[in-house]
Amino acid sequence: MTEPCLVWFRHDLRLSDHPALLAALEGGRPVLPVFVLDDAAAGAQRAGAASRWWLRGSLAALRADLAVRGATLVLARGRAETVLPALVEAVGAGSVHAGRGTEPWARAQSRRVHEALADSGRTLHLHTTTLLREPHGFGAASGKPYAVYSPFAKTMMAAGDPPAPRAAPERIPGVTPPEGGEALESLGLYPVPGEPDWAAGFPDTWQPGEAGAQARLARFVDRALGKYDAQRNLPGIEGSSGLSPHLRWGEVSPGQVWHAVRSAQADATASETFLKEILWREFAYHLLWHRPEMPEAPLRAEFSEFPWQPDAKLLDAWQRGRTGYPVVDAGMRQLWQTGWMHNRVRMIAASLLVKHLMQPWQEGAAWFWDTLVDADLASNSASWQWVAGCGTDAAPYFRVFNPILQGEKFDPEGAYVRRWVPELATMPNAFIHKPWEAPKAIPRNGYPSPIVDHATGRARALAGFAALRQ
Repeated sequence: MTEPCLVWFRHDLRLSDHPALLAALEGGRPVLPVFVLDDAAAGAQRAGAASRWWLRGSLAALRADLAVRGATLVLARGRAETVLPALVEAVGAGSVHAGRGTEPWARAQSRRVHEALADSGRTLHLHTTTLLREPHGFGAASGKPYAVYSPFAKTMMAAGDPPAPRAAPERIPGVTPPEGGEALESLGLYPVPGEPDWAAGFPDTWQPGEAGAQARLARFVDRALGKYDAQRNLPGIEGSSGLSPHLRWGEVSPGQVWHAVRSAQADATASETFLKEILWREFAYHLLWHRPEMPEAPLRAEFSEFPWQPDAKLLDAWQRGRTGYPVVDAGMRQLWQTGWMHNRVRMIAASLLVKHLMQPWQEGAAWFWDTLVDADLASNSASWQWVAGCGTDAAPYFRVFNPILQGEKFDPEGAYVRRWVPELATMPNAFIHKPWEAPKAIPRNGYPSPIVDHATGRARALAGFAALRQ
């Protein structure tokens, strides 16, 4: 009988274009698919609440997709270096195939699993399942890691398209799983029963799982890709892809997205613009691999001395969408209700927090980590450092977004604000992004005045930057 092997699913919860799964199936070997919830390994970087909601749905979809092909997904909770060797012994497997984890904690986890398996003569085979190219094997001509996005993206583009994606196997010869696996409901991934269901609105927006990812990709290519360059910054319309949570959990590979865009009959400029967003994600992982401190510490060391002014009330007003700046508050409320926020609005909201309100960027990153269904350690950390001006390739700290002008430019009719800030639904266009200037006869329905005047906030931010330079 052909020796079975384990397929350890990590952040790659799909069956198509999955190198680890396909390698495991070579030679007709039966496989045991496994997912291990190892919160102890992730520590403070364990998935946030919104991401865990998504993970529950994604695992349910993966389990169903495997079942129709003849395999059973084993769910386990605990240390991967204990769970996986035990399963290997239980089914007589000779090896484990898995995607390569790129987060610092996942890299350490891989090492422990490799050592634990080696003790019994088994092997851990790691594959590229969530990125176009591995960050540790891709550097500048100098031999050093890239620190700036533009040359990184240029080199990636010059390297050519990734390999064509491979279809999901029609049948997966399964192994009878040992007893004792976890039930999906026992993993504790959904909001606690009896408490307010903050995720009640999520299913109206999202369909976790590989089928949902493919449907989202097809919808984007068909409806929005051709106008992406012109519409991606307009939050009031469906101009972005919405693929970020599917990419975060590996329900679609970046190679699949890349080839779908390349194959589309779309405007070349729009396609290139979108593919550069895929490369920004790759760049974020490149930074995280070489600078594992990125989630907690500024990559520009001098920013460790920045004169932040932590204030719990200011932070709470920002989190709850009560800053008095409509486009920011619309974004924060969209985030709370759907687990997602338009990318342009993320930049505006983040800039307001770290610059106008002088709150540490780590506080904003922590809030996004807990409330975004697409919370991705590399992208979240790199993007916050970009906005704060403390990353290796960051917006200058003295670039302070004006939330009024940003709103007027990217939401000129106020469609986005009216949807998410219903207090301002009847506000005329002329005042929708500065309702405090509207005549008193026009109701604001309790909507607050700005928590800080733009000019005052900007001046305070620039003073902080000047103090840092001194």
